[in-house]
Amino acid sequence: MPQKVLTNTFHVDAAPEAVFEHLTTPESYIGLSPLVVAVKDVDRSEPGVIRYTSIERFRFLGVFTHDNPIAVTLLTEGLSVRGDVTSPGNVRLVYRFDLAPDGPGTRVDDRLEITAPWFLTAFAAGQARKVQLARAGILAERLAVPVG
Repeated sequence: MPQKVLTNTFHVDAAPEAVFEHLTTPESYIGLSPLVVAVKDVDRSEPGVIRYTSIERFRFLGVFTHDNPIAVTLLTEGLSVRGDVTSPGNVRLVYRFDLAPDGPGTRVDDRLEITAPWFLTAFAAGQARKVQLARAGILAERLAVPVG
């Protein structure tokens, strides 16, 4: 199956540990990804591994909705978080956030690998890129250190 790699590097005005904590809390993904509306069944029983079910809500014609449960596995190593999900249509997303100190904040290197059937690759990559860029802004806004 074809694969597409998307990368984005951005800055967050918060310490790497705070960004890491946010990215390893499944509930943080609600709204961080526009499709995610809920998480459930969080399992932290294995060190460095967080498993949970993410509920993605798809809208059709602005009226109909479909809630799709997706099994998510987050793996942590140092200040890196890696996620792996398989979405509808046999679309697989492997993403990785590498965090590093950047002045008083954090540099986030966001890498997303998309594997999909040839007829879905362009669509899936386009949607994933929109989410990736939106996520950078949302994460930076959520974790911005208040001034004053």
